[in-house]
Amino acid sequence: MATVTIYSTPSCHFCHAAKDFFTANNVAFTDYNVAADLPHRQEMIQKSGQMGVPVITIDNELVIGFDEDRLRELLHLAPAV
Repeated sequence: MATVTIYSTPSCHFCHAAKDFFTANNVAFTDYNVAADLPHRQEMIQKSGQMGVPVITIDNELVIGFDEDRLRELLHLAPAV
């Protein structure tokens, strides 16, 4: 199973959509609230070069924003219909 991490904020609509997507597809993930967690915010910025969320890592792959097609590809899930 892939190691999935999402850097998010509580007010981010796309962050909620990504987490709902993971939950609906039974994908375990670690969520870091970068609005309150400075060390993980700095880690996110170092990895992505930006402050926008969500930033998602799947194993060693970086996904900026909620890109469902790319997430499905990296997680080996069937394409959306």
